[in-house]
Amino acid sequence: MVKSSVGHIKDLPKSKLGIDVKHGFKPEYVVINGKQKVVDEIKEAAAHASKIYLAPDPDREGEAIAWHIAEELNGQRPELYRVLIHEITERAVREAIGNPGRIDMDKVQAQQARRVLDRIVGYTVSPLLWEKVRRGLSAGRVQSVAVRLICEREQEITAFVKEEFWSVTATVQGANPPHFAAKLTKLHGERIELTTQAQAEEAAALIRDATLTVTSVEQKEKRRNPLPPFTTSKLQQEAVRKLRFTAKKTMTIAQRLYEGIELGKEGPVGLITYMRTDSTRISDDALAETRRYIEAEHGAAYLPGRPNVYKNKKGAQDAHEAIRPTAVDRHPEQLQSVLERDAYQLYKLIWQRFVASQMTQAQYDVTRAEITARAKQGDALLTATGTVMKFPGFTTLYTEARDEASPDAAKPGAATATEEAERAEESMALPPLQQGDRLHLLSVEPKQHFTQPPPRYNEALLVKELEERGIGRPSTYATIISTIQDRKYVDKIEGRFHPTELGQVVNELLTTHFPDIFTVQFTAKMEEELDEIEEGQLRWVQVMEDFYTPFQKRLSKAQVEMQDVKRREIPTEHQCEKCGKPMIIKWGRHGSFLACTGYPECRNTKEFVKETDGTIKIVERAAETTEERCPQCGHAMIVKRGRFGRFLACSRYPECKTTQSLTTGVPCPESQCDGKLVEKQSKRGKRFYACSRYPKCTFALWDRPVARPCPQCKAPFLVEKFTKSRGAEVVCRMPDCGYKEEAVEQPQERAAG
Repeated sequence: MVKSSVGHIKDLPKSKLGIDVKHGFKPEYVVINGKQKVVDEIKEAAAHASKIYLAPDPDREGEAIAWHIAEELNGQRPELYRVLIHEITERAVREAIGNPGRIDMDKVQAQQARRVLDRIVGYTVSPLLWEKVRRGLSAGRVQSVAVRLICEREQEITAFVKEEFWSVTATVQGANPPHFAAKLTKLHGERIELTTQAQAEEAAALIRDATLTVTSVEQKEKRRNPLPPFTTSKLQQEAVRKLRFTAKKTMTIAQRLYEGIELGKEGPVGLITYMRTDSTRISDDALAETRRYIEAEHGAAYLPGRPNVYKNKKGAQDAHEAIRPTAVDRHPEQLQSVLERDAYQLYKLIWQRFVASQMTQAQYDVTRAEITARAKQGDALLTATGTVMKFPGFTTLYTEARDEASPDAAKPGAATATEEAERAEESMALPPLQQGDRLHLLSVEPKQHFTQPPPRYNEALLVKELEERGIGRPSTYATIISTIQDRKYVDKIEGRFHPTELGQVVNELLTTHFPDIFTVQFTAKMEEELDEIEEGQLRWVQVMEDFYTPFQKRLSKAQVEMQDVKRREIPTEHQCEKCGKPMIIKWGRHGSFLACTGYPECRNTKEFVKETDGTIKIVERAAETTEERCPQCGHAMIVKRGRFGRFLACSRYPECKTTQSLTTGVPCPESQCDGKLVEKQSKRGKRFYACSRYPKCTFALWDRPVARPCPQCKAPFLVEKFTKSRGAEVVCRMPDCGYKEEAVEQPQERAAG
């Protein structure tokens, strides 16, 4: 009999801290709300079993789940075993059951230390932010450091001063085609640094007047090694670059591929190994199977003499294999008909990367020519490089995408500058050249460039930065990225993370008052200590004691000294155009705004932006017009925003004060109701849609109605759903229909939800 716990069954209580700090940080675990039925079913099944095998995921969280189940079953009885299943296949499951072990309490204590630490930070610092900034905010040991990285990158970009530089490229022709480009590298025997157009034009003029002669030709072979199979973080990064998947979407799909997909007569089969790993290690059986496949499908030339072995990064736990297909002969094309599109794409990515990792190197012939331009004004040196692929090796199956260097490159289908340069180099061949050959100048072009600031993080770059700095664990990156967006600390614009004003304010408060807690160094050090707890080298209580004493001092001081942003008032030079009193900067639900000091008699407010020099510039929001007419005076109705969200108001305000709810144009679906669905906003600021006849009609829904019928079941209207994993979709709300299509554009102002 198999029973599922459906994740954790016990956790710290939500209503209180749940940790006895004075008595060894003893946690108070309770059954999670809604899980008591699951616990009862497991207990009942266990009562009739002679042996019990606990098989949650083979990681710290899984070990904690197994421990909590064991506790509910009255402890580790002799017949209670822990089994580690790294792939959901018949062979792997039988092998795990045949070699059972016991619960690893070191691993349990490492998970418990992390949970207790994060609870203390979250449940003590977050209320401080509620009091000083806004209700509903949260601070976290790892998430706050991720926000800090994004804020600091934004500060770098703001402070960056671009510098001008120039390049000079000549197009030349030899005795044989094709013509090719050569770049200026030296002028008058010295390395060049052209910073002005005049310098570049002077160099170009010299080349135009010069005699061009090939002074050296160097030919060599270049080899590129295949890449190791995926670890968790590398899979998340590559899925962002190649598939435009978020980290959360990648891990959700990978979980399904690991847990099993229905394959007809075979039943449910796990298609990949465990997807939370920091190791590049591969089992001997999988290596042998893959080498047989490569030789059979691609030929002996693509099979290296011995298996490719990859080193793990420093500090890797190496608890599980790299992410790979459970059976290499399950080619992606064979599974395309049974997998959803996204699952197929991710499986294909994993399969190709793994098989390519065991193939031979790619080989290139590289030619580098130096060309001397000799003129009366002096000499110049130009270089040209051509690369031709001699043998594709692993690249016949897989090539790695590059990190995007600009916002434009973040758009789907756009190649990065690095990729374009590499492709151009690998596809460009130089003609046969020999020392002493004379070349004919076809053209010479000076080109202006500017240094660029460091790029804003996209998900791939952020995951890479978190991993390289030892912040968190790859299994937590997807949650971290989702949380900082959900809390409105960052916005993702064209695939890049921009800190919001709220994120910058919170980051400044935390880094000022907890300078040694919300840092890269502390977070990385804590991850190392958690690893040492898991390895049995540290006591978890000692780690907590070392952390808590200085933290408590910082917290007590911050409760007194932290600035109260909600009550902060900053004077400006602006005057209220309605009453003439000074305007001040205040903090509200949606961030900073200008308000009249004559409040409450004068309620005038303005939006503003702060220029780079610190001056305040008032921004007049353009009225959003509609086709609706005022029922009182016949003038146009415009969209305005109030404390309860957006609404329609007469454009003649204040002469006409007519207002209406913002309609969607969709009739209420309730029978015998002639109302329309209108836009509303909940007390917590989340947008929803309800009947205009409320309270007579109470129909409401969260998803935005789309005013067109379902083409499949003819339902009167569709709705627009938005998820982090799939983005915006237009779907039918009828449960038995299943119709869906990709939304033309993202939901407007979805952040308000």
